[in-house]
Amino acid sequence: MISKVVDDKQVVEHVDDAQLHTDVNHLEEGHGKNKKTANNQLEEAAKILEQAGAGNASGRIEYTTDDGKRVLRMIDIYVCIPMCIVYCMQQLDKMTVSQAAVFDLEAEANLKGTEYSWLTSVVYVSQLICQPLSSYALVVFPVKYWVMFNYIAWSIVTIATSAATNFTGFVIARILLGAFEATILPSFVLITQMWWTRREQSYRTVAYQIANSVAAIFGPLLAFGVGHVKTGIKPYQGIFICMGAISLGFAPLVWYLLPNSPTTAKFLRKGDDRLIALDRLRENQTGTQSGKWKWNQVWETYRDPKTYMWSAMYLCTSTPSGGIGAFQGLIIKGFNFDSLTTTLMSMPLGAIGIITILIGIYFTNKYKVRWLVILIICFPPIAGAAAITQIDRDNTGGLAASFYIAYVLAGIQPLLYSWANLNAAGTTKRVVTFATMFVFQCAGNIIGPQVYFKREAPYYYTGLYVDIGCWSVLVILIVAMRFYLGHLNRKQASRRAAIGLPAELEDTSIMTTAEAKAYKVKLTESMKENGLDSAKLYENAFDDMTDFENPAFIYVL
Repeated sequence: MISKVVDDKQVVEHVDDAQLHTDVNHLEEGHGKNKKTANNQLEEAAKILEQAGAGNASGRIEYTTDDGKRVLRMIDIYVCIPMCIVYCMQQLDKMTVSQAAVFDLEAEANLKGTEYSWLTSVVYVSQLICQPLSSYALVVFPVKYWVMFNYIAWSIVTIATSAATNFTGFVIARILLGAFEATILPSFVLITQMWWTRREQSYRTVAYQIANSVAAIFGPLLAFGVGHVKTGIKPYQGIFICMGAISLGFAPLVWYLLPNSPTTAKFLRKGDDRLIALDRLRENQTGTQSGKWKWNQVWETYRDPKTYMWSAMYLCTSTPSGGIGAFQGLIIKGFNFDSLTTTLMSMPLGAIGIITILIGIYFTNKYKVRWLVILIICFPPIAGAAAITQIDRDNTGGLAASFYIAYVLAGIQPLLYSWANLNAAGTTKRVVTFATMFVFQCAGNIIGPQVYFKREAPYYYTGLYVDIGCWSVLVILIVAMRFYLGHLNRKQASRRAAIGLPAELEDTSIMTTAEAKAYKVKLTESMKENGLDSAKLYENAFDDMTDFENPAFIYVL
């Protein structure tokens, strides 16, 4: 299929309308047996577009900017909204232990020593063990069914956790919770890359990360209400039942909305919507998704220095978030608040996370730079945590203010996800890269709670000092990554020049739609003047090539 701009319209040349839809429907029917057992999105996308371009001489269909916006709105409704729901519910279920701790979970379950810390750490040990299976499943199984299975399972586990009365029971429940939650973030990274252009991915990644912070607002509010229950069940049991039931209640809506891929989504059956959805993804140079596990991409992943740099960054950001996430209720309670007041004092944390993410993504997209924004966001947590260790313990207001400043940390991880997602291509490489980073993230979440020693309660100075150290190392890694990506872009420019393509290219996938359109027109005219074929820039877009293999790939700084 050939795309070009004519009179402010995106033109898609292909066979006549009736024949095109026959071809698309035939492809869907032909893959009907496969689509429930394996992911074939990349192959299906390529074949649909090949069929669409097979008869250019017989006619063409034009879609305007408004058509593209209409399809994007449908994608946001049917894909982004269920992702936000699932992510919000995951956070609600995950934070139940932190909320229950405020209502004397440790005393009620007779937890001793580091046993409470292990109730959080063991979730990530489980995720670490299950990650290889999850990564493989994302390549060979339809993503919708894999997500729904795990979502329903962890909701049931959360409800069942209310029956636990001792450390053993809680550990078993938390291991199961971690196993089922292990796939959600990797799945969402893959879904984001399947549906949105790189310019759009930042906002959608931020959308479901904001849903995480929404849970941080409503979780304490729900805990506050349940905490007033004095008969029948204990408050901590009510928290598990309430959170799990809410999560399970949203499952039918998520099932109805969430599709498997652009090639099979039912909401794209009208007109040329499916073609528009697929054509939008060409400029990403990352394809949609392949159902084949490619070992050469695995080896490339582990020869790529970026893999280890991203992993180190994830370790440095997840260690503080894991520790503070598990102990935030106990930290705030240690500022001289009672249990119910502590739950209310926790609510602003979600709002701080949302505001930080929104400000961060605004400046990221305004100035087309990610590393500097993330770097700046690292400094308030360092300052806030340092202040907590120095302020007098009788200064309740100062301690609370310092903790709120430190909680700007909530914006680091979502923006780091967004940055990392934009800088890898190839289905297997993307999955393995993120799986490796996720291993280090799990390691950080395991370590984080363990450095908050019960003997130091409610001060937890060791944990705070470790967190400060992690953020400081993260600052160094962010600067190093910026220079390395710049080096890779210079290498890519040399490769393009060697094969007859423009050496200097701008990444249209992170521009606004208007900016991208104007740049493409200018680039096409420039290439024609120099006898170059602009179609070559996108000829590998659906070939499942890695960022190292595809000279048209541009790294995002």
